[in-house]
Amino acid sequence: MTDLFLPKDLLLHFTIIDIQRLCEIKLKREIFHIYLEEKNELPKGYTKEHYESKGFYEAKIIQDFPIRGKAVYLVIKRRRWRKKDTKQEIKSDYSFIAVGSKLTEELADFLKGTGIDTSRHH
Repeated sequence: MTDLFLPKDLLLHFTIIDIQRLCEIKLKREIFHIYLEEKNELPKGYTKEHYESKGFYEAKIIQDFPIRGKAVYLVIKRRRWRKKDTKQEIKSDYSFIAVGSKLTEELADFLKGTGIDTSRHH
């Protein structure tokens, strides 16, 4: 049922781990935080023989379309994948979700900015 409220195809790649209904006391309004984690599936073209999941990057908080007049924030955790022998990091490309979808500009930019990331070594 939540797929009716979230961007198309997002739940194919992310799992909802929590939904919190919060109250901003100063503004006297309710908000929703929807917590999503990337599924434990390697990006296409990579194998578990060479890459392993190493937890998650820091969560990004992105405002999405309101639901019933209440602000909605998606708290998205992307999976960290690392090549076993070189420690090169990769991440999935979700730019196809942003193309042609009715997303907030911030969410579209976040998804378009995905792809292989070889500059981060932890």
